[in-house]
Amino acid sequence: MGVPKKRTSKMRRDRRRAGNNSLKTAVQVTKCSSCGAPTMPHRICPACGNYAGKKAARGTSD
Repeated sequence: MGVPKKRTSKMRRDRRRAGNNSLKTAVQVTKCSSCGAPTMPHRICPACGNYAGKKAARGTSD
């Protein structure tokens, strides 16, 4: 099991973590196929409650 010999400074720690910030992608938003409201992929539409062309839940307009 690896044990660090020296303490990692805050600057070195933060510099290492900063490299992961550029890997994050923006949230994808698609249009609902039935009502056209913006929804995230693979999720029920919050406006109409449809998922994959079928009624799955009650929407805010119901």
